Amino acid sequence: MQAVLKVNGLTASYHRNKVLDQVSFEVKPGTLTAIVGPNGAGKSTLLKALLQQHPTLAGEVSFFGSPYPKVKARIGYVPQRGSVDWDFPTHALDVVLMGLYGQIGWLKWPKKDHREKAMQALMEMGMEDYAKRQISQLSGGQQQRVFLARALAQDADLYFLDEPLAGVDATTERVIMATLNALKNKGKTVLVVHHDLQTVEDYFDHVLLLNRTVMAHGPTADSFTKETIGRTYGGVLRWMGEKSG
Repeated sequence: MQAVLKVNGLTASYHRNKVLDQVSFEVKPGTLTAIVGPNGAGKSTLLKALLQQHPTLAGEVSFFGSPYPKVKARIGYVPQRGSVDWDFPTHALDVVLMGLYGQIGWLKWPKKDHREKAMQALMEMGMEDYAKRQISQLSGGQQQRVFLARALAQDADLYFLDEPLAGVDATTERVIMATLNALKNKGKTVLVVHHDLQTVEDYFDHVLLLNRTVMAHGPTADSFTKETIGRTYGGVLRWMGEKSG
């Protein structure tokens, strides 16, 4: 089975500080992977480097056996909510339609079928009633749902999401995870930067532990252990199952 994503020796820096060092891993199709690690471990930088939004110093990356520019239409990306200008004057439906520009074409008006596809994506996220609402008027969880709807509208084969569960309410968290599992069950591949270690085993079938380089990667049952977590976080993190006192 061909790997959806192959990364070999990926290295990148910020202001001469190396934040990714010889990162290598492969991702198989139909998997739901959590990318976890401490603050400053390079998790968001990894996504941006893979998608050519951050320069790299070394390494090779291929998607479906091809370089990113040749297959970018097959890849969906949901950035961190904090990196988006939510004051930009646009409606939720327009945000979702932005995910279809590859099909619509730049400087062209979306057609009826494009709008129907965007509305269907909003419906899948329970946001159809907010289609004409300004995104600045939505709650954080609602904004996150809209951005996930934009990615869904693309009907991509591979999805990257940067902390989609950060700061959302419990209902939105359940909706997002149900959506990601539905994508996996359709044979799609999903990688998620995730911050809550206590839900990794419940939510994800694969895990990538990252601290500037890959500390462990594979099925969650095999790779998400006390040893690998301790190594990734410097050995100072209390194991989730232990109680204080």
